[in-house]
Amino acid sequence: MTRDEILNIVHNMPESPGVYQYFNDEGTIIYVGKAKNLKKRVSSYFNRDLSQTPKTQVLVKQIRNLKYIVVNSEQDALLLENNLIKKYQPRYNILLKDGKTYPSICITREPFPRVFKTRNIIKNGSEYYGPFSFNYVADSVLELIRDIYPIRTCRTPLNEKDIANGKYKLCLQYHIKKCKGPCEGYQSREDYMKMISEVREIIKGNVQDISDILMDEMKALATEYKFEEAQKVKEKYDVIEKFKSKSIIVDRSLTNLDVFSYDDDENSAFVNILRIVHGSIVQGLTIEYKKKIDEPKEEILGMAIIELRERLKSASREIIVPFMPDIEEIENANFIIPQRGDKKRLLELSLQNVKQYKVDKYKQADKLNPEQRKTRLTNKLQTVLGMDKPPVRIECFDNSNISGTDAVAGCVVFINTKPSKKDYRKYNIKTVTGPDDYASMREVVFRRYSRMINENAPLPDLIITDGGQGQMEVVREVIEDTLNLNIPIAGLAKNDRHKTNELLFGFPPKVIAMKTTDELFRFLSSIQEEVHRYAISFHRDKRSKHQVASELDNIKGIGEKTKNDLLKTFKSVKRIKEADFAELENSIGKNRASIIYTYFHGTLTPRE
Repeated sequence: MTRDEILNIVHNMPESPGVYQYFNDEGTIIYVGKAKNLKKRVSSYFNRDLSQTPKTQVLVKQIRNLKYIVVNSEQDALLLENNLIKKYQPRYNILLKDGKTYPSICITREPFPRVFKTRNIIKNGSEYYGPFSFNYVADSVLELIRDIYPIRTCRTPLNEKDIANGKYKLCLQYHIKKCKGPCEGYQSREDYMKMISEVREIIKGNVQDISDILMDEMKALATEYKFEEAQKVKEKYDVIEKFKSKSIIVDRSLTNLDVFSYDDDENSAFVNILRIVHGSIVQGLTIEYKKKIDEPKEEILGMAIIELRERLKSASREIIVPFMPDIEEIENANFIIPQRGDKKRLLELSLQNVKQYKVDKYKQADKLNPEQRKTRLTNKLQTVLGMDKPPVRIECFDNSNISGTDAVAGCVVFINTKPSKKDYRKYNIKTVTGPDDYASMREVVFRRYSRMINENAPLPDLIITDGGQGQMEVVREVIEDTLNLNIPIAGLAKNDRHKTNELLFGFPPKVIAMKTTDELFRFLSSIQEEVHRYAISFHRDKRSKHQVASELDNIKGIGEKTKNDLLKTFKSVKRIKEADFAELENSIGKNRASIIYTYFHGTLTPRE
């Protein structure tokens, strides 16, 4: 189909909600989209719009045919779009990644059902509740159920006919009072199913309802003077109250809420849902979408809301969101963007979970493939700085002194994002008097790279200064003007609270837009922290030696071992100076004692 034929279809499209499909020259669906107004939305792809992203331009060039389906509402369009994407997995659509199987709680379809946690969904009529991305929630619910209800755990295929014929025997669970023995008819099916009915409500999150039922039952039994039975009910009630106190509780007035949060990176988008029932978080789940053509976050969030509510069988009438999704409405539900209070705190908790999911994903990927993190960080640094090649070797400098005394500097080296400690170097400042950080940096950088040039050693791909524009300019003067080298220079600047908050690059230096929580910024900050630690530790060592043994260092003929022996015996230079000849002789011998005594007292006092 030619472009003119495609444009003719677009010209005649209805201005109604619907779903459109793009095909390539092989007849394969390459993109599925939804629209509130089909004609307006599809036309936007074929207008010469300079704002289109490169990925969208590539998609449009491959379109050879298009089809569309008209529906009644935008919500219907969203559901249809979601189903078509799952079915055909078009190349340019965001794709839901289900790499992790979350646990659910299963109630089996048996005459005497079992209740357990599982990751395998078998379509045999059993009931499945979940999934739970918080494993502890599923475990806590099961623990509560088992503390209250003696539900069987055996896999015996119980049925009333075989029970009546005495086919089964009691097991250990009956004797330890974890089961009432339905296998030998000690518990009726009616009584057993009453327990299952209550268990079902607990799993759904209606813990307060069960608590209220138990309280009423307990009061009724007490009124009838059935105190032993009332005590047993009270024990169940206490267990539920204890569970409620351990649960994540918010305001009890917040019933039946769905809370959504969103986060993304260059390649993926992540959406989390927290389900709130009777003031407690009963379910949580995070899903990941693989982005293809820079889809807007509003569109992704809208798709995820439909997907997650369908998965968790949610019909909540309030939906908390961080921003308005690209979805017109959901029947019998309202979107809320909270600004304060419990709903705002729930949104922050959901965001915390979605960010943790993203961090865990990176950690897991890095653990399985360590090279992946190195490549990701170096490539991203190359991109944000606009460098010609990835910065495989990075070197960073820092000075350390106190009012200009014992001035030193350190250089740390990172290769492929890892510290190469054998390449670290320490520098005593030789040509600078007083506290002049710029002059100290100029000396150290010149000494390092002039030597590396003479030795034909590998030069860094990037130099980082622990400071702002001033330090960067000093390094640039040495690298470019004095040594005629072409090495990119970046700076990590601190705010007025002495906390690193900016990455600078270029001349004149410009701030590179980056969140301080970004993985790349944290990596660069770790380099800065390492060079600071290295320079400070060297300065402390030098200052300590200078303060402790400065006078002994000036005595010719006295080596390191003798100084250590003297300090070990006399504890300080002052006591060594005050010691008589006999004391020194006993410690280090006659000849060396003569040298020490003569140095401090001018003449050697004759021994009697």
